[in-house]
Amino acid sequence: MASADEPRSRASLGALRPLIPFAMRYRGRIAAALVALVAAAGATLVVPVAIRRVVDVGFSQEGVAMIDAYFGALIGVVALLAAASAARYYFVVTLGERVIADLRSAVFARLTLLDPSFFDQARSGELVSRLTADAAQVKAVFGVSLSILLRNAVLFTGAVGMMVWTSPWLSVLVLAAIPVIVFPLILSGRGVRRRSRAAQDRLADASAYATEAVGAVRTMQAFGMGPATASRFAAASEDAFLAARASARARALLTGVAIFLISASVVGVLWYGAQGVASGALTAGQLSQFVLYAVFGASALGQLSEVYGELTLAAGAAERLGEILRTEPAIAAPARPAALPEPPRGEVAFEGVTFSYPARPERSALHDLRFTVAPGERVALVGPSGAGKSTVLQLLLRFYDPDSGRVCVDGVPIATADPDALRRRLSLVPQDPIVFSGSVLDNIRYGRPEATEAQVVRAAEQAHADGFVRTLPEGYATLVGERGVTLSGGQRQRIAIARAILKDAPILLLDEATSALDAESERAVQAALDLLMKGRTTLVIAHRLATIRAADRILVLDEGRVVEEGTHEALLARNGLYAQLAALQFDVAADEARRRERLVAV
Repeated sequence: MASADEPRSRASLGALRPLIPFAMRYRGRIAAALVALVAAAGATLVVPVAIRRVVDVGFSQEGVAMIDAYFGALIGVVALLAAASAARYYFVVTLGERVIADLRSAVFARLTLLDPSFFDQARSGELVSRLTADAAQVKAVFGVSLSILLRNAVLFTGAVGMMVWTSPWLSVLVLAAIPVIVFPLILSGRGVRRRSRAAQDRLADASAYATEAVGAVRTMQAFGMGPATASRFAAASEDAFLAARASARARALLTGVAIFLISASVVGVLWYGAQGVASGALTAGQLSQFVLYAVFGASALGQLSEVYGELTLAAGAAERLGEILRTEPAIAAPARPAALPEPPRGEVAFEGVTFSYPARPERSALHDLRFTVAPGERVALVGPSGAGKSTVLQLLLRFYDPDSGRVCVDGVPIATADPDALRRRLSLVPQDPIVFSGSVLDNIRYGRPEATEAQVVRAAEQAHADGFVRTLPEGYATLVGERGVTLSGGQRQRIAIARAILKDAPILLLDEATSALDAESERAVQAALDLLMKGRTTLVIAHRLATIRAADRILVLDEGRVVEEGTHEALLARNGLYAQLAALQFDVAADEARRRERLVAV
């Protein structure tokens, strides 16, 4: 998918083609709309014939008696026109609503399948803009505008046919003028499409910035950046306005040119037809009938030009949505995925793994990494920042595939397995836990939706979260706000731990799982984690010695390689990198102890 900063290709009406499969799911509704459309167009085209009869016959002495019959019939035609038009509008608009709802769902479903490398380069605000603003643009056009398009296309075709039947020689003049009218519209339509796409891009830029700013409102206010942020958004909004104004200017010019050319052609035909009536080549009724059909055709063609401008807007929006639908996930299940053994053992192996993040291909995060974790073993990953510790977990979760080497779980290379089946065997407690805007109950149940409330409460008790949850206004039913904003960092961390406990996977991944807890909570949660880790393979990323000491084995990473391996005591005795990291921890702990002593003395 192209980023917002990359040049965009011009959207053509072909960009609307991906909508066709969505519409074809509802063939019955399409058929009903077409029937109503033809009935409404047919009723409209009958009116000029009646007008001709009234003009040529109704005003003669013998034709006065026919006037009542003609106008009575016209009332019936008008009733049919009204009913058919209402049915056409209903079926087409509801079809558009249904198609766009399906399209929006399909786009979001595709986003949930795309791998993290896609989101490393995409902006969440722009993606949300595509799901909202672009989908709304397509919906507006696909519903009402499509109804107008179909109606006027049928009406134009019928009017041209009736003009030829009424007066072939006048029809030749009208049809000869059509290319002169249509060609400038096509040329100007290209500029409309280009400007429409630019307007949508600038709107997405503004939406992306607003989403980012609102999500970080506390940081923004803490640094006093409110006015600067507002100014930057105002500038982005102004860019969106200028692009929209350019688009509106191009569409206004297109509409004005279309109206002038069409109206001038009707005036010319009317003048030429008047000459024919004067010479006796046409009756007044025939000219009236022809002019009405010409007006119908011209009006239909004019509205088609306006709808064409609307469709170009929809084409730009549909192209952006289509980009997401066409994006294939880099991480996907193979055609015939290898089965992971049952029951799961929990063995993990990294075999010569080298990896660079797609966004930073020039720097390798891991270099020929090799290690094995036995079933039920507790292994700690330590090392300086940037050593590759979190990357190990991301590759094990198969958020990325290694550039070389392979990662195995229970002896099966995970690249050959179904990612969903693999991830069902893994529980993750990240350093920055994600809490959604639902209730506490829903958040803990996130990894296991079928869990009962009693099971959720038990998991919360084990994570030492039950105590604070029951103090919330509605207990487990309390809504926690977007990203859990109403909870403290430690509370969010304990909910994440409860979520992992409830999932009950054989392999546990802890990425600084106790980093956001105070000393008292850390001891309580560490006890719960010790219970949880029994019988499970555990990979722990930790900086605190209390967590590291409990590991069966410690892997010391530096620049993507295992440089030391062993127990806490053995690694201290080597006096290598681990000993240096441990010394820093001891110094920090000693400073903290002295600080507390001073506070107590005061």
